[in-house]
Amino acid sequence: MQIDRALLLRIEHLARLELSEDSREAILQDMNKILDMVEKLNEPDTTAVEPLVYVNEATQPLRDDVTEVWDQRDAAFRNAPLSDGSFFKVPKMME
Repeated sequence: MQIDRALLLRIEHLARLELSEDSREAILQDMNKILDMVEKLNEPDTTAVEPLVYVNEATQPLRDDVTEVWDQRDAAFRNAPLSDGSFFKVPKMME
């Protein structure tokens, strides 16, 4: 795929840019070079390559999933700006 002048003018319009003629030529060349580099990614045969899930084999040590009794409800309500002792009060979002 190559970017021509018409496509560059459309991109310029959509991006709300006003480029000089010299800038247009420079950007047109740069964008086409970028597309050429991206197209090179299609050259290698990757049919036998498995997708990479993790970069290395290290695993993250995880803690045991243990339930705990949390009885600091009063402390949580003391830190809340508004509460009625059983629920947090928040401003109404919808009518």
